[in-house]
Amino acid sequence: MRFMRRGVFAPALATAGALAMLLTAPLKPANAQQSYLMKISTPTIHDIPDQFAKNFGAALEKDSGGRIKTQVYPASQLGSIPRQIEGTQFGSIQCEVIPPEFMVGLDPRFEVMAAPGLVDSQAHGQRVAADPAVLKLMLSLGADKGLHGVGLFMAEQSVVVTRMPLRHLADFKGKKIRIFASQFQSEAFERLGVTPVAMSLGDVLPAIQQGAIDGAVTGIGPVANFHMVDAAKYVTQTGQPAIFLVVEINKKWFDALPKDLQQIVEKDAAAQSLAVNPFAVRLVKEAEANYTSHGGELIDLPPDEHATFMKTLSSVGADVSSKNPTLAAAYKIVTDAAARTRQPASQ
Repeated sequence: MRFMRRGVFAPALATAGALAMLLTAPLKPANAQQSYLMKISTPTIHDIPDQFAKNFGAALEKDSGGRIKTQVYPASQLGSIPRQIEGTQFGSIQCEVIPPEFMVGLDPRFEVMAAPGLVDSQAHGQRVAADPAVLKLMLSLGADKGLHGVGLFMAEQSVVVTRMPLRHLADFKGKKIRIFASQFQSEAFERLGVTPVAMSLGDVLPAIQQGAIDGAVTGIGPVANFHMVDAAKYVTQTGQPAIFLVVEINKKWFDALPKDLQQIVEKDAAAQSLAVNPFAVRLVKEAEANYTSHGGELIDLPPDEHATFMKTLSSVGADVSSKNPTLAAAYKIVTDAAARTRQPASQ
């Protein structure tokens, strides 16, 4: 017995014990499949990106038979836009829905959709976002930075929301205006005599309230849904630049999915990028009505001044992209697509 206590038979006893535990442990069904959690992050609330995220999440859960579980986090709950980008790159977030120009630090081509004058209406932008050449370009960006693009769609045309009315081009001069993180936007507004300030959406309202900026380039959706009317009662409807949204997945998470789930993710993202379009059109109208019903004013520049505005900005895209051959090639892809999908004014 002393001999056994010293361990001669210990391996055999341990093996027997382990076998007994295996035999008594509950067995996992042979057909049980692993589930995958997708956290989807957006910077907005009750808005076009959030509606896409909800629809996309519901489609994934249905089409995957519950193997993909989704959680939607609107209003930058998972961090500011830069933190959302980092989180998606490194895997703490599995999916983000944001304007692509905020990722210009990863690849300068992400900002081409923000070129002033690229599209002339929300419907035109929706056609450009669905163009195969544009999709091939935009969804390929970021692959070497931990991202896998799966969707692109047009949200709305931008406006400038301000504390004081901007009724004429001369009123822009000397104002501090928040822009998206894009050289196209900074160059465009500098030409108008504006001091552009790149800023995440979540910081806009506090900055306006504190007087750090005079206003912001954004969409009417965030203006209404973040109740900016309390601090900024004027919206100048410039219509430029267009606001597009890109859907990026953490590449490592995507690559770890079984092939059939990868196909479902890409198929559902593409389908929902188109399905969200009617909602986007409706939301813009509802947001405008919401803003004016709470005391906000929508302003259009006089026709001759709007023409001057467009002429001033018309060469921004070509001028900025000409300094970078790779960016210039990307800019040509999107402008060619815009030309192909532009309809006559009568249509």
